[in-house]
Amino acid sequence: MSEDVEQLDLFDFSVDPPQSTGPVLNGMYYERSTDMFVSYVKGRRHYEEPAKGCQHLKEWQERIKKERSI
Repeated sequence: MSEDVEQLDLFDFSVDPPQSTGPVLNGMYYERSTDMFVSYVKGRRHYEEPAKGCQHLKEWQERIKKERSI
């Protein structure tokens, strides 16, 4: 075995996670630059759906485009 192996303490919670500069995104958003509906979970991109051919109701699409554009 190599002697330069470092064992990590998985239960060491003394290190704080980095703080984000903006709000953490959760839910569906419309991304104007890509013309896609994008789902975010805890600030991470989770799912993408093209606006063209989207199966959601037109009313829902228009509301998301108006209220939750990024």
